[in-house]
Amino acid sequence: MFTPKYPPPDTAPVPTLAPVPTTVEVPAVQASAPVVPAPVSQRPAVQLTPGTVLALVGGGTAVVLVVGAVLVSMLLAVAITAVSVAVTAVVLRFLITDLRKGR
Repeated sequence: MFTPKYPPPDTAPVPTLAPVPTTVEVPAVQASAPVVPAPVSQRPAVQLTPGTVLALVGGGTAVVLVVGAVLVSMLLAVAITAVSVAVTAVVLRFLITDLRKGR
């Protein structure tokens, strides 16, 4: 399942090596390639109206508030758990000391 799948060896492309020049030649001045303009997209540009900006700001604020509420509630849950474990430890310690004293 996790092993890689390799193509069969006979279908792998054969690497071709370019011939290495034996003498150093000074290249002549080459003409530059003609500049081709970039294709123009037919999609309209995104235009933000005041309503969409307000919606984006409102949505972002809502996301920040929800994430903040979740994080605060998780922190509160950890704090409550820590306090309850501490109280349980104090009660157990008190009970163990009472058992050792024989009360």
